[in-house]
Amino acid sequence: MEKFEKFTGIAAPMPLVNIDTDMIIPKGFLKTIKRTGLGVHAFDEMRYNRDGSENPDFVLNKPAYRESQILIAGDNFGCGSSREHAPWALADFGIKVVISTSFADIFFNNSFKNGMLPIVLPQEQVDLLMKDAEKGANARMTVDLEAQEISTSEGTIVKFDVDPFKKHCLLEGLDDIGLTLNKAAAIDSFEAKAAQSRPWV
Repeated sequence: MEKFEKFTGIAAPMPLVNIDTDMIIPKGFLKTIKRTGLGVHAFDEMRYNRDGSENPDFVLNKPAYRESQILIAGDNFGCGSSREHAPWALADFGIKVVISTSFADIFFNNSFKNGMLPIVLPQEQVDLLMKDAEKGANARMTVDLEAQEISTSEGTIVKFDVDPFKKHCLLEGLDDIGLTLNKAAAIDSFEAKAAQSRPWV
């Protein structure tokens, strides 16, 4: 997993509430267990018309937001099923941060495990960032995980909280496998001692 580093990117306003995992990646695309290749189908039913053409009214199809890396979302983002494909699709699209007043618990935790940062903020701060994002591509925001702050295009600083362990994992690029591999020497040492003390096992 790539390390999450301080970056500056375009924020897209998506004020819909209760965006569920089926809206993020419809069930028809869950036939893969690869984490890549789903970005083109992210928000498929909102993003495309029935004939396959792009819906020009969907925010991520607008020229100003096609390269967005930050989503400013409504309440209860990521609700619905537990499919991990939802954060896979967003990450593959290029989204690194989702900001909302609340997230579904499974989506929230899956995001960290896939290198994305979900940020929970009070409504008035989400409204401030939403308004800034509505300015378009020129209104870039900077997200600094180390300092735990977001800088708007006008220089306003918004601080955020994050679990210290999850922050460490993102900064170091550690998913569950990476965390285990970090302990490889200790695991090997334990196994060697166990083999000596219990050779019959």
